[in-house]
Amino acid sequence: MVAEEEAVGLAAVTVLAALEQAYFSLQVIHARRKFSVSPPATTGPPAFERIFRAQTNCSEYFPMFLATLWMSGLFFSQGLSSLCGLLYLLGRLFYFHGYSQSAQRRLAPLYFCAQVLWILIGLSSFGVCLSFCRVYLNLNLQRWLGSGL
Repeated sequence: MVAEEEAVGLAAVTVLAALEQAYFSLQVIHARRKFSVSPPATTGPPAFERIFRAQTNCSEYFPMFLATLWMSGLFFSQGLSSLCGLLYLLGRLFYFHGYSQSAQRRLAPLYFCAQVLWILIGLSSFGVCLSFCRVYLNLNLQRWLGSGL
């Protein structure tokens, strides 16, 4: 079991991530009212469609972000994972606002978020692999790698 002190950074980033998702959803509600697009319609003026698409895209990546944030934090480094999580959330905020203004303005933040997500995937994979080897194969690769550095 993980002590709360050991996961407080991950938990804080997770709360911020949930608040960011709520903010994006509220922006879609506001855009629906502004552009008179009633649910379940998902098409309307281009400005509405950009906001709707930005929120949808952020929601599509949310489960992968949370899973890799927590796996990399628990199996590799909470501090590094939390920092990556904060960078990802900042990138998603820039992505959302950029996309809301024009489709082209979404690209740089999108690529940045993808890079951070790949880092989290890499840290998760590496951390789980190290733990698997230690627990199931009785190989402490972390100690071996640490002595080689």
